[in-house]
Amino acid sequence: MFIYVFGIGSMTATISESTSADSAATDASTTQKGEILSGAQMIVRALTELGVDTIFGYPGGAVLPIYDELFKQNKIRHILVRHEQGATHAAEGYARTTGKPGVVLVTSGPGATNAVTGLTDAMLDSIPLICLTGQVARALIGNDAFQEADTVGITRPCTKHSYLVKETAKLPKIIYEAFWVAENGRPGPVVIDLPKDVQVEKAEYIRPNEAEHRTYHPQTVGEDAAIKVAIERLRKAKRPILYTGGGVINAGPEASKSLYDLAKKTNAPVTNTLMGLGAYPASDKQFLGMLGMHGTWEANHAMHDCDVMVCVGARFDDRVTGNIEQFSPGSFKIHIDIDLSSINKNVHVDLPIVGDAGVILKQLLAEWDAQNGSKTQPDLTPWWNQIERWRDRKCLSYKDQDDVIMPQKSLERLYELTKHLDPVVSTEVGQHQMWAAQFYGFDKPNRWLTSGGLGTMGYGFPAAVGAQIADPDRLVICIAGDASIQMNIQELSTAVQHNANVKIFIMNNEYMGMVRQWQDLNYDGRYSHSYSDSLPDFVKLAEAYGCTGLRVSHPDELDDTIRKMVETPGPVVVDCCVAKLENCFPMFAAGAKHTEIILSSDEIEPKDDSVIAMV
Repeated sequence: MFIYVFGIGSMTATISESTSADSAATDASTTQKGEILSGAQMIVRALTELGVDTIFGYPGGAVLPIYDELFKQNKIRHILVRHEQGATHAAEGYARTTGKPGVVLVTSGPGATNAVTGLTDAMLDSIPLICLTGQVARALIGNDAFQEADTVGITRPCTKHSYLVKETAKLPKIIYEAFWVAENGRPGPVVIDLPKDVQVEKAEYIRPNEAEHRTYHPQTVGEDAAIKVAIERLRKAKRPILYTGGGVINAGPEASKSLYDLAKKTNAPVTNTLMGLGAYPASDKQFLGMLGMHGTWEANHAMHDCDVMVCVGARFDDRVTGNIEQFSPGSFKIHIDIDLSSINKNVHVDLPIVGDAGVILKQLLAEWDAQNGSKTQPDLTPWWNQIERWRDRKCLSYKDQDDVIMPQKSLERLYELTKHLDPVVSTEVGQHQMWAAQFYGFDKPNRWLTSGGLGTMGYGFPAAVGAQIADPDRLVICIAGDASIQMNIQELSTAVQHNANVKIFIMNNEYMGMVRQWQDLNYDGRYSHSYSDSLPDFVKLAEAYGCTGLRVSHPDELDDTIRKMVETPGPVVVDCCVAKLENCFPMFAAGAKHTEIILSSDEIEPKDDSVIAMV
């Protein structure tokens, strides 16, 4: 007997079984006898029953039986990408836009290994994905057959669970169970590895009555005693703060509404992590902006000086905390998270509450009313006066120029000219990502797509394609850098083929900007391989793919170019030439105290070569 462990981080929900796939069919109730179908037919049937309408994939020999069945039906749309990494990121964008799991189909060997980056990205950012991978026939497994790879072994560390299907008859239950695992608890990716002969072999299709896993049952409701203590502490706080992350968004729109209601009842300031932007309206006066390494002065100082912190659906990652020993040192820390392994992993908390963010926020609201919180809490005026003094630092200010487009200005104008259209905005990774988080305000959840935990260059554009496929009538904008856009720029072909009318706004400074910034800060300006030499002509490249290409290099032309981008049908690429050496502030160095904030390049002191901070 083998013990298989699945989960996120160190969460241990164990499954005892003879194979990782066997748990899928040994104990659940099933329906009456069904049709005799091939494995490939079963896969398409089960996906259809589960409401899948879109698959992102790339064909290969080991999955041709499935592709043949997709050809014969018209309920599931297949989006042909140009690289398997693009498929996973597009599925992430689709999942984060719709709230449903994204589905990926790739072949064996390199098809599966090319998907690993996207799976890891989804794992760290809690995105539900189902990745169907082809595999060599069962008799060839372990023989180093053509395009064989140990997909389950490779993906086990970067997925919630991985299945190797050994019996065709168990396919329906495995697929149903995989969706349940991907969506429940902390969401994440699941791999189903499909030997080619399993896809061809025929067996009876038995539709499962239930999809739950036998042993994996994450807690969703917070314990009453903990809820009571949390409200007692929050009600008595003189300097409270609500610190919220992507878990609020994952819990659904009602969770964001409950967060808003709790903030209004308690009059507490709210700050979001990078992944949590949009969980609370950025335009609201109680919002302090993003916190962390490139967060606002007021958010980081409020976090440091608060007396009660309520963390909802965030994981105290190093980009938020800085030096853990000096992170919010005097506060009573309440941590609400559905993932038990996240509790006390990075920061010791005083009151853990395990459960679904949306459910627990409703519990907190009910308990606040039960304790008559609004009439018994202290006056928070002194706290808000202090916050206003921090806001007066105007930490996002920058020196505008008349003859060159400042990157901050480009995003301010992009926001002002598109916010009324309620767009979905994705980003690649780098300086432009942080500037977008600072200057593009999000008032609703599921409008912000970015790679937080893994920081994956090449994520933003295919994620935007997935979002546009999910919601074809919505404006979708990908904010990119000149370096990161080239990671998966071949997906322009996908966008054109499938009418994904994404608008790509490239902030072109001819550098890997964030790498260059760290070289400025820590390596005495030695720009080792961070200059993007031999850049393509992005306008001509766009036209070569059948898109519209635009270029803007002067501030006076910026607004007209953005309007033209939005109004032009089809995919559009804008090459926005911005100031080359501008750095992204505010920031604190990795490992520094989270209030040791640098506001501009003028504050950078001479380097001490004996201390090199990690990027």
